[in-house]
Amino acid sequence: MTRTQKQSGRGEKTTSGPGAPERTNGRGTASAVQSVDRAVSVLEILARHGEAGVTEIAEELDVHKSTAFRLLGVLENRGLVAQAKDRGKYYLGAGVLRLAGAAAVRLDISQEGVPVCREAADELGETVNIAVLDDDAAVNIMQARGTASVTAQNWLGRRTPLHATSSGKVLLAHMPPTLREGLLARPLPRFTDRTVTGAGMLRAELEAVVQQGYGVTIEELELGLAAVAAPVRSHDGKVIAAISVSGPVYRLNADRLPEVAKRTVAAAAELSRRMGYGF
Repeated sequence: MTRTQKQSGRGEKTTSGPGAPERTNGRGTASAVQSVDRAVSVLEILARHGEAGVTEIAEELDVHKSTAFRLLGVLENRGLVAQAKDRGKYYLGAGVLRLAGAAAVRLDISQEGVPVCREAADELGETVNIAVLDDDAAVNIMQARGTASVTAQNWLGRRTPLHATSSGKVLLAHMPPTLREGLLARPLPRFTDRTVTGAGMLRAELEAVVQQGYGVTIEELELGLAAVAAPVRSHDGKVIAAISVSGPVYRLNADRLPEVAKRTVAAAAELSRRMGYGF
């Protein structure tokens, strides 16, 4: 038979018996998961009420005030909540806006990019991807498959190296210099004989990317694969993504690359316009 016992301290509960949540020793996995759940609940409470005091939050969570205070302290340190000094109540902090903004940008790019990528993929017959920066890699968040009988593999959701992909080189070329140099100071893994692993040579390529408006990789990540990418800008001119066109090297050869590059730059410009750039 299941029984629930209240420990000392308001609302702190443990449960035993069949079907009870897994318990761990000390501050183990179960405790950590419970803390995360409560922290999210705090954010939801503040989103619903606009602002709330420690007592109100503790009552809604059914926990002791000291527990609510600790949760608020962690969230405040992360910038996810802030405290009104004159009233002592808490409200959602700027950190929430930062996270929401990052998510919104990705969603907006994916949604706005569908017709742009679809049109380019249909016209060129090659696979078109949208990639964004994810720490030290590029991650593909949207893809339109080409109509050719042999197309590039599915890259959706994959994190790819910045130095060995066309999208990665575009994102590298347009990131803040200090951040870029920090990444270039690390060892650059070799994937094929054509992978650029020297920081000096890569810097020269990145300068060319900025000057010509697009980046190219030929068999630098995988043998037989070539790609062209161009930058996507937000309303303030910052590069927030890259559009790439990829396919086998026998189709994306020296004769065809200029045409593909021109179409890729046009697609990136159209998506930039949809994201508010130029208005």
